[in-house]
Amino acid sequence: MIIYFIKRLFEMIPTIIGITLISFFIIHLAPGKPTDVLTELNPKITPEARDKLEKYYGLDKPVYVQYGIWIKRLAKLDFGDSFSTDKRPVWDKIKERLPITILINSLSFVLILVIAVPIGISSAAHQYSLYDKVTTIAVFIGFAIPTFWFALLLMILFGVHLDWLPISGFKSMNYDTLTTSGKMWDISRHLILPVFLEAFGGLAGLSRYMRSNMLEVIRADYITTARAKGLSERVVIYKHALRNALLPVITILGLAIPGLIGGSVIFETVFAIPGMGQLFFMSVMTRDYPLIMGILTIGAVLTLVGNLLSDIGYAVADPRIRVR
Repeated sequence: MIIYFIKRLFEMIPTIIGITLISFFIIHLAPGKPTDVLTELNPKITPEARDKLEKYYGLDKPVYVQYGIWIKRLAKLDFGDSFSTDKRPVWDKIKERLPITILINSLSFVLILVIAVPIGISSAAHQYSLYDKVTTIAVFIGFAIPTFWFALLLMILFGVHLDWLPISGFKSMNYDTLTTSGKMWDISRHLILPVFLEAFGGLAGLSRYMRSNMLEVIRADYITTARAKGLSERVVIYKHALRNALLPVITILGLAIPGLIGGSVIFETVFAIPGMGQLFFMSVMTRDYPLIMGILTIGAVLTLVGNLLSDIGYAVADPRIRVR
C-alpha cells in the first residue's frame, strides 16, 4: 500500500506538467493581452510604450520560452508576481483569499452531506412512497433553478424587503468596533445566504446519486439473505447496505476537495465575497496570467490529490478492495 501510494505521487508529476502546459498555451491563445487592459483606456500610450510594457512582463518572448521560465519558477514553488498594478506575489494574494473560501465551501459541503445522504437513503428505503415523490420533485426543482437567479431573488427578499441579512461582502463596515461575539454573529449573517445557496445547488445531485446507489445495493442477493434471517429493516439498511452504497459517493467526495479551495466564481462574484472565486474571475478579466496559472495549478494538484484519496477511501470502506 505504501509503495502504491509513493508510485501514485510520482505519477502525479507528469500529469501536473501536462495540465499546466495545456492551460498555459490555451490562456495565451485567448484574444487580448494583459497590456491591453493597461493601455486601451489611455490614449497617451504610444506603441513604443506598449512594447516596453510587453518586454517588462516578458510577453515579447515566444510562448514556449515564457512557459519554460514559468515552470522553472514553479519548481521553486514560486508563482511569480501578479500583472496587476500592485505587482504583489501571486502566492500572497492567494493566501489572503484562501481562508474565506475554505470556510464557505467547507460549511456548504458539510450541509450537503448532512442533508443529501439521509434524503437519498430514506428515499430508496421508501421507494415510490409519497415521501420519495415529494423529495424527488423538490430536488429536481432545486437542480433546475439557475443558482445565480435564485441568489438574486433571495437577496431581494431577505436583504432588501425584509432587511434581515446582508447581501454583499464578508464583514460589515463597523466590524472592528464589535465585540468578539458580535464579530462572529456579523460573519455568520454574511455567510447564511452564500452557504445556503451553494449547498442548495449541490444537494440535488448527491441525494439522487445516493438514492440510486442504495436502490442498486438493496436489490442484491446478500440483502435478501439478511432480510430472510429476520433482521430488522433498519439493521439491513444501515449495517449491510449503507457501506457498499457509499462507495461511489466516495469518488464524488474526493473530487469535491478541489472545490473547497477553488471557490465558487458565481457566488463570490454575486455576493462580492473576497474569496478565491472572485480572485479568479478578476484575474481572467484582467488577463493576469501568473495569477490565473497559480490558481489553476493549485486546482490541478488538489484534483489529483482528491483522486488519490478516493482510491484510499475505497480500500477503507470495502475490505474486499485491496490496492497493490
